[in-house]
Amino acid sequence: MGEFQYVIKRSGAKVPFTPGRITNAIYRSAVAVGGRDRSMAEQLTLQVVAYLEKNLPAGHVSSVEEIQDAVEKILIENGHAKVAKAFILYRDERARMRRRREVQAIQHSNNIPWAKIWQILDWAASRDIHTIEKYNWRVKKGEICDIIRDSEIFYEEDIKIAAKMIGERRNMLRIVLISGPSSSGKTTTTIKLGKSLKQMGIKLVTLNVDNYFFDLEDHPKDEFGDYDFEAPQALDLELINEHLAKLINGKEVNIPYYDFKTGKRSADKTTMRLGKNEIILIDSLHGLYPAMTKDVEEQQKFKLYLEPLLQMKDDEGKYVRWTDIRLMRRMLRDAAYRSYDPEKTLTHWHYVRSSEMRNIIPNINRANYIINSAMPYELSIYQPKLIKHFSDWVKKYKGDSLREDAFERASRVYAFLKKIVAVEDDSIVPRDSVIREFIGGSSLQYH
Repeated sequence: MGEFQYVIKRSGAKVPFTPGRITNAIYRSAVAVGGRDRSMAEQLTLQVVAYLEKNLPAGHVSSVEEIQDAVEKILIENGHAKVAKAFILYRDERARMRRRREVQAIQHSNNIPWAKIWQILDWAASRDIHTIEKYNWRVKKGEICDIIRDSEIFYEEDIKIAAKMIGERRNMLRIVLISGPSSSGKTTTTIKLGKSLKQMGIKLVTLNVDNYFFDLEDHPKDEFGDYDFEAPQALDLELINEHLAKLINGKEVNIPYYDFKTGKRSADKTTMRLGKNEIILIDSLHGLYPAMTKDVEEQQKFKLYLEPLLQMKDDEGKYVRWTDIRLMRRMLRDAAYRSYDPEKTLTHWHYVRSSEMRNIIPNINRANYIINSAMPYELSIYQPKLIKHFSDWVKKYKGDSLREDAFERASRVYAFLKKIVAVEDDSIVPRDSVIREFIGGSSLQYH
């Protein structure tokens, strides 16, 4: 018996034991089922630690699995069955994800929009921009402006198709949901879609669901002090549903206001009521998450999904990952508009990706239409702005067992950025391009 100080991760790395990680795991599971008692999570953590110290031999270095087993036991013994179930389900889901990665086989997935991807790949191949080698060849030939023109037209055509589909259903639609993972280009797409619909006599009225965040003190955070805003449970889903139902039925509601500086939500801040030919717009990461609009009939919703579905291979036959494109976008946007260190974006990305895989990606096939926001040329624009950062992060996090995720992502992005021809002059990017949402200088008015 005795206090233990280290944990063996699944990778085999030996890292310091941090009780706070147990607290976060319990609290996250509680949040998933509607609980927000952080002090209870801390008390349960003390019981888990006491149980481990009592039942493990002196000097024993516990594994992650042993700690998780203890968490399940303590939760159940204390009557927290729902929280235990959420914890077990999450643990099982992560195990299945690890097994899929270990197999490393190409398998059919319902989370991948195959028809859309084939369309994009065909478009890229017909323009010799489906591999880094061919793309670089065209840039070196001085054809970057042609690539930009074709890319922007392809994106704009997607928006026009979505607008046409909405227009055809205008008599029954009450809500347009624009969803997609972080930095997929939702803000620019929303503005452009709104302009197209306005020409049809349809007005989108925004319901900003960011105002429905729970107070910051109710959010879990990790041992680095990083808050998790990425989960749908960070939002007051019940209140959103209540307000949507009232608005659709012609009633007036009082919208709350969330102050990101203080981390507090104030109630009844702004009144809202739908007018004639007005449709509610929700631009949200979790627009396709069923619980957000569960009280709204399906025929009253149009669900739009965004993703930078770039189809470009490197010299090893590996495709540039969409999540890596979005990571670079968010780094540049956060640095430009929020004075947020790009390194913090990198180390926070595991939260972003984890929530996407649980709550966003599985809902992609609920969408009525998918818009591809990828611009092949954006890689050349990002290269000179970020490559030095990624080079430094690869060196900094190499061998750091607590930052394995950051090292893996930094290494992967640095590897393909080194192969991309850089374009230093970003003035060639159109002023209304979706790329301007991340690098600045847009002619569009972002709120």
